[in-house]
Amino acid sequence: MGYLAKGQKWVGRHGRWWAFGMIPALITLAGYAVALFFLGGWAGDVAEWATPFADSWSSLWQDLLRTTLAAVVFVGGLLLSVLTFTAVTLLVGQPFYEELCEKVDETEGGAPTPPDVPLWRELVVAARDSLFVLVRAGGFGVLLFGAGFIPVIGQTVVPVLGFLVSGFFLTLELTSVGLQRRGVARRERLRLLRGRLGLALGFGVPLVLAFLVPLVTVVAMPGAVAGATLLARDLVPVEEEPSSPEDGEGDGEPDAPAVPDLPEYGAQRPVDGNPYADGPAGGNPYAAAPHPVEPNPYRGA
Repeated sequence: MGYLAKGQKWVGRHGRWWAFGMIPALITLAGYAVALFFLGGWAGDVAEWATPFADSWSSLWQDLLRTTLAAVVFVGGLLLSVLTFTAVTLLVGQPFYEELCEKVDETEGGAPTPPDVPLWRELVVAARDSLFVLVRAGGFGVLLFGAGFIPVIGQTVVPVLGFLVSGFFLTLELTSVGLQRRGVARRERLRLLRGRLGLALGFGVPLVLAFLVPLVTVVAMPGAVAGATLLARDLVPVEEEPSSPEDGEGDGEPDAPAVPDLPEYGAQRPVDGNPYADGPAGGNPYAAAPHPVEPNPYRGA
């Protein structure tokens, strides 16, 4: 739960990014509100269409059946929206949360180099990962639904297990952005979180309880993404390349081999036996002034 507190604290210090991270949740909330509005208006028609056998019933029993069925349809849609709100928000907010995750990495240091893939590819990968999580969570949901009919256990143990399963997969979804930036494959993320089960549950279960209220999801989602990024940083730390030592600093070794000092030219001595060491060569006819040649008969011409 410390990562949740750190994430909320981070967005509290960076208010602009907190507002930026709420945009996907607001978009999803508006979409769900419109969908539930139309579902509420059409629930009666859906109930009437689904119960043609009740046309011959008396009005009392017919209205009771169809009103109950319409209420079940609306409540089912509401429950479905609550269960899928986070997954849809993460899918809609993939570009937003990618930027938020990158900012958290930059401010905390040790930012990884993300894979160079186009935006459409990132959206496809995010949709595929969300579908992967939903299918697995749905499989556990079917098992827990069947176990819910077991007396006593179905009313005590099964609900607790349901929250634990939901918390684990919510952590898997939220950390997917940060771990994907670090090149961790989907199945490897699952293995990492299974190896740190207490950490995954401690992060996800409180969020599941809080996210049962969609408005809380809108407000807390940016901090949840920031906290999940901090968690991913500790799961897969990025090794920084050692910086080259500055002049005279670091480990004391020079950057390049030292050039040996050369003697001054004045201190150099000629090699023994050099005939030109002390003067011109013996027998050089041009050592003295040259003798003039015979007078040029054309000099005055």
